[in-house]
Amino acid sequence: MAGKNSEPRKLNNPAMGWLLGRVFRLWRSAISQSVKPMGMTEARWSVMMKLRTLGEGVSQHTLASELGIELPSLNRTVNQLVELSLVERREHPSDKRCKCLWFTPAGNQQLQTLEMFVGTVRTELTRGITDEELDSMFNVLKKIESNACELLDKPAEGGL
Repeated sequence: MAGKNSEPRKLNNPAMGWLLGRVFRLWRSAISQSVKPMGMTEARWSVMMKLRTLGEGVSQHTLASELGIELPSLNRTVNQLVELSLVERREHPSDKRCKCLWFTPAGNQQLQTLEMFVGTVRTELTRGITDEELDSMFNVLKKIESNACELLDKPAEGGL
């Protein structure tokens, strides 16, 4: 690995970053297409899936940060999810100014259906790839994430 004072490392394929971005966009588009009949937009399903990953009771600020979006953008989507009775805001126990997010019973039911669709897309997209290859790819991506976070002096995401 190239250190701060060493020669830059020559990649075998300099388009790897571009390909990672393309695969990310295609993956998200495939999920969005799959869940469209549920009335789920990318913004909505992204918020619901990240809330599931982080756990109910997470603050809106933390959720926005983890999604890499601004709080006003998250608020618009959360407002939609509240109107659909899928998510509810509750006051933080020790800070009344802070709003935390929880799934409603309808939201939990919608989440189960959403997870089924996402799982089907994941299965289709990883068809022909062995479990060992997927594990290796995941480990490589986690190392790249860690290196990027170190370079940017940001903590790596821990809740995967």
